[in-house]
Amino acid sequence: MTAAPALTPGRIEAPGGVDRRAWTVTALLVVFMMVNFADKSVLGLAADEIRADLHLDATRFGLANSAFFLLFSVAAIVVGMLADRVSPKLLILVMAVLWSVAQVPAALGGGLAVLVASRVFLGAAEGPAFPVAQQATLSWFPNERRALPGALITVGITLGVIISAPGLTWVIQHHGWRAALWVVAALGAVWAVLWALFGADSPRRKAVKEAAADTAPQASYRRIFASRTWIGTTLAYFCSYWTVALMLVWLPSYLRNALDYSAGTAGTVVVAPWAVGAAVLFGQAWLTGRLMRRGASSKTARGRVGAWTLTVGAAACLAVPMTDSVAARTVLIAVGFGFGGAYATIAATTVAEIAPGARSGGALGLMNAIVTVSGLLAPAVVGALVDAQGEAGYRNAVLVSGALIAIGAVAAFALIDPDRDKSLLSQAA
Repeated sequence: MTAAPALTPGRIEAPGGVDRRAWTVTALLVVFMMVNFADKSVLGLAADEIRADLHLDATRFGLANSAFFLLFSVAAIVVGMLADRVSPKLLILVMAVLWSVAQVPAALGGGLAVLVASRVFLGAAEGPAFPVAQQATLSWFPNERRALPGALITVGITLGVIISAPGLTWVIQHHGWRAALWVVAALGAVWAVLWALFGADSPRRKAVKEAAADTAPQASYRRIFASRTWIGTTLAYFCSYWTVALMLVWLPSYLRNALDYSAGTAGTVVVAPWAVGAAVLFGQAWLTGRLMRRGASSKTARGRVGAWTLTVGAAACLAVPMTDSVAARTVLIAVGFGFGGAYATIAATTVAEIAPGARSGGALGLMNAIVTVSGLLAPAVVGALVDAQGEAGYRNAVLVSGALIAIGAVAAFALIDPDRDKSLLSQAA
């Protein structure tokens, strides 16, 4: 008779360790996040074309993009908590199908109202994507081996833009922005078929439920949300996500209208911050994993590494107005947005560490819901700045991003200590 796996509070060990199926699921979910962010990037890549076609000023275009996040947060909370009880495979499949359906109305035609309605629907379907994908992936791996798979899921975000931006820009320039919507709808549909065939839930989910039934009650959501680590991680990630939203919606226009790149060149240069971000994510995963294997605390391996990443991003963004060189500004933007926007993996693995297994979906979901409010605000704020200040509005938007990233870095330095809060939550259960 095989011995049951050893269970400790907040940590589940499944029989057989990490197998090939875990990496197959991880690879599929990387592509899932690539499609997710290809969907998000279309309007930013086609900003000038959409504004001309629908006769929109920058403020109304910004508000149209903000509409994407109107139900994003609500959906992230509801589905995040539902993921603690319902098969993540099923939830992810439903999301992918809805993404493709959401593209169709605006792809067929219509004006601003149709565009806004379709983006609200798409946002509701995509809101839970990152926390559920992270939960589904991390559940296959023990805590000390989560840095790489967590980073890969986040790298899917950057790869989605890096790979899709040049191709979607070409489609937009030669066939129109509505054709680009058909392209991303088709990609979502193809991925959904592959996931239905090859996706799977982790066997560790069963161990989590058994542990919840066989051990003392786990810490409540209220105590998790009140912990300094959860608060600090959420604040730092909120400030970082502002930069991600800015890159998605306004960076292509910034490159074309403030730095005078052509549409084709901007479609290529726009991938630079995402490429830097991908490199940073892999660097974080390597460094975090190395530190933890050497016995470093999570405060150092996750809290400090994430805080220094944000510090570099803030410094680069705040330095942009100090030079008039287009090349220098491009490099500073790539470094500032690349480092400043590369916090998602640190955030997800930190919260997953302090939240007991049966609470991880809700803890990740609420964090993601709060964080993505910055996506609701950033496009509208930047649009208003551009209408009011012209080219200077783009520059000031970068300064605002730098200031917010700096605030996030301070929060990470001051508040994040997973070992401390995991112990406190265990005692409170």
